[in-house]
Amino acid sequence: MLAACGNLSMSDSAPTQSVDQVQPLALGEQSSWFKDPTPFIRRDDKGLEARLENMQGLITPRHLFFVRNNSVSVNLDPSDWRLSVEGDAITQPLGLSYDQIRNLPSRTLVSYLECAGNHRAMFDIVQGRAAQGTQWMTGAIGNGEWTGVSLRDVLTLAGITDAAVSVLLIGQDTDSPEGGFRRVVPVEKAMHPDTLLAYALNGDLLPKDHGYPLRALLPGWVGSSSIKWLNRIIVSSDQLWTRNNTTSYVLIGDDYPTDGEAEGEVVTTQNIKSALALPWPAELPEGSHRIHGYAHSPAGSITAVEWSDNSGSTWNPATVLEPQVQYSWARFEFTWNAKSGEHTLMTRATDAHGNTQPDDIPFNEKGYLFNQPLPHPVAIS
Repeated sequence: MLAACGNLSMSDSAPTQSVDQVQPLALGEQSSWFKDPTPFIRRDDKGLEARLENMQGLITPRHLFFVRNNSVSVNLDPSDWRLSVEGDAITQPLGLSYDQIRNLPSRTLVSYLECAGNHRAMFDIVQGRAAQGTQWMTGAIGNGEWTGVSLRDVLTLAGITDAAVSVLLIGQDTDSPEGGFRRVVPVEKAMHPDTLLAYALNGDLLPKDHGYPLRALLPGWVGSSSIKWLNRIIVSSDQLWTRNNTTSYVLIGDDYPTDGEAEGEVVTTQNIKSALALPWPAELPEGSHRIHGYAHSPAGSITAVEWSDNSGSTWNPATVLEPQVQYSWARFEFTWNAKSGEHTLMTRATDAHGNTQPDDIPFNEKGYLFNQPLPHPVAIS
């Protein structure tokens, strides 16, 4: 999936601008975020869901990038911050400053980042069975250009040994469960060269809401793996278990067998999805419309997107737009000659490995990884 980024309209130079400033609030209003929440759909006090209809290009602007927190956003001073690397499967424990991280060889890649619960509300809307958790519609996702250092390089500096099995990433959001949000990553994924410790987004310093001064970025994996405000890494010779791979971020249901200490199947990689860049529900005038949307898969490039305006009885080809760089999502579009009345638009994507969105998926209690074709309601007048 790798490709050059030279055709993107953004600078490759090192980020130099200041991090986001706090937006003014209305009298008496409290905010869990540093960015202006106005463009988003608020999901309790921890989530800002993006509106896909506001996104027209390949890269999601920083001010429109969704936010999913497990506490209020953390305000850290990089001069007081350190990244600790420790554990029984390294030979040289490290304490790296922000400047030391920034002085390591950098990598830049394009990758979508998506919450494991994106589309969660569809279990209720489509299957009539509500899942637990924030009822995200289609906007718990964004596509960014990330700059940082390869986690592999840091682990190599720490003298990672052949005995390493698990890499535990821990954030400095101490109000989160477990005193800092955390995910266990198998050593194979941790040592992949494109697993980043990112300090920049879209050519600028990482915003505070997105993990400043440092976050993990695991392309193709669910967003909870890309720990924000990262300040501690533990490398272990044992398989590690935490809340977030035993009871949370686990597929729990009759169709999912237990895995080790987990109550079901541990969620790691994302799956293939597509969604329209329209409000839900949408209202449009009668006539011809150019409809666009986004599709992505962790397994490979999107090779085809189909659309239907009759609940999937027949499908028509959409146009998949270039470029599809690295781990990016793909844009697609089609022309729809809309007649007056109530309609349901659906899309389904196929990737280069032949994976296609399924007609049905088994229910899981926490509502992760919903990827059936979405029945998008559109009223034409």
